Amino acid sequence: MVEIKRTNNVRRRKIADHFTEQVAKKEVLRKRGLRHKDETVWFGLGMFGIVGWAIAIPTLIGIALGLWIDRNWPSQYSWALMFLIAGVIMGSVNAAYWVKKVRKGIIEEDEEDDDADSGN
Repeated sequence: MVEIKRTNNVRRRKIADHFTEQVAKKEVLRKRGLRHKDETVWFGLGMFGIVGWAIAIPTLIGIALGLWIDRNWPSQYSWALMFLIAGVIMGSVNAAYWVKKVRKGIIEEDEEDDDADSGN
């Protein structure tokens, strides 16, 4: 008859703890998914659009201003190019600000929910 080797209690406890951690992580993800169930793919694409417009608007304004200056006061320097670069930089800073603000809100919301779930 073949003898079956059983795992010792320490190894069994580690396996059970690992399993418990995995179940807890999946439960947290499930709860987050339920909280954000209205945020579909279209919501994500809309956020990409907002970031895109946050960069595009200052860039277009910079180009328009630069072309106007070039047309009214010609010089050896291209003001349109300089204001294009300035518009891209300002738009990127603006987009980074909004992304950081939204990310901070999401993190704070998750921390509040974690505190409520743990009973603190």
